[in-house]
Amino acid sequence: MGSLIIFEQNLIQIAGVIDAPEAEMLQQCGVRYLGFPLRLPVHREDLTEEEAATIIKSLAPPVFGVLITYIHQASEIAALCHALGARIVQLHGDIGRDEVKRLKTLAPSLTVIKSLVVGMRDDKALEAMARELSPLVDAFITDTFDPKTGASGATGKTHDWRVSRRLVEAVDRPVILAGGLTPENVKRAILEVRPAGVDSHTGVEDSSGRKSRDKICKFLSEAQEAFAR
Repeated sequence: MGSLIIFEQNLIQIAGVIDAPEAEMLQQCGVRYLGFPLRLPVHREDLTEEEAATIIKSLAPPVFGVLITYIHQASEIAALCHALGARIVQLHGDIGRDEVKRLKTLAPSLTVIKSLVVGMRDDKALEAMARELSPLVDAFITDTFDPKTGASGATGKTHDWRVSRRLVEAVDRPVILAGGLTPENVKRAILEVRPAGVDSHTGVEDSSGRKSRDKICKFLSEAQEAFAR
């Protein structure tokens, strides 16, 4: 799959790509990390794995497709990444340290991001998990747990940013901030949390569930302005 991707600072990811025209629009706006949620326990996938593979394989660096999944078996994760052509995987499932270690053995060139879902467990346990997994992953992403639906991502809800800020300070890996980020709040979020990157999914969609070009452009502008500070 090629060499490991080294994370850039001030990363901006847009997740939940629906189809090829949307992927093209995101690239035109300047988005370099496109997220594809697949094999999900709560939400319905936006597109099929075959459609995702076609889009991901069409992307050329510095644009990358990111598999977002809740699978917790290393062999299954590695196989899906290979089928999709994905060189970055974002793990949202309850995957243990041994399986993460096994994944790095099975697919050493894979860039691995692990979710830290705020509200799913107490803050001290979350920080302990981050410290334990830090040597085995390339980055973390904080997200929001919704107790009403059981969703741990794509909730459209923010969490206590002070928790994310403490995680940024506690671990020696880049931390991406996600969870309810919109063009209206992303600047404040970046200034308060000081993350290495941000991710938005539902916060940049229109009423039809598609990504809005205007919202994407404003999100990027607001985020880039905050990162520049």
